[in-house]
Amino acid sequence: MRKPNLGTVNYAPGQVPTDAAEMQRFFMSELQKISIAISLIGLGHLDKTTSAPTKPRDGDVRYADGISWNPGAGVGVYYYKGATSAWVLLG
Repeated sequence: MRKPNLGTVNYAPGQVPTDAAEMQRFFMSELQKISIAISLIGLGHLDKTTSAPTKPRDGDVRYADGISWNPGAGVGVYYYKGATSAWVLLG
């Protein structure tokens, strides 16, 4: 089994095999990817974001790359303040 990428919290399901003999390997691999994504979120990991969310909600938190997406003060962690419709730099 391939070692999973620990640098991202994104999860995308793999292609389900047509061979029933491969199902156990497939499910174990999928569960491992899900477990890693959840663990990284629990540790507070944020992937860099290169574009603004289309429908941000009050309290959303993003790590802006500061180049493709610059919410105001360059690279950093921002939260969305719904009352003012603004992204606020945390640091």
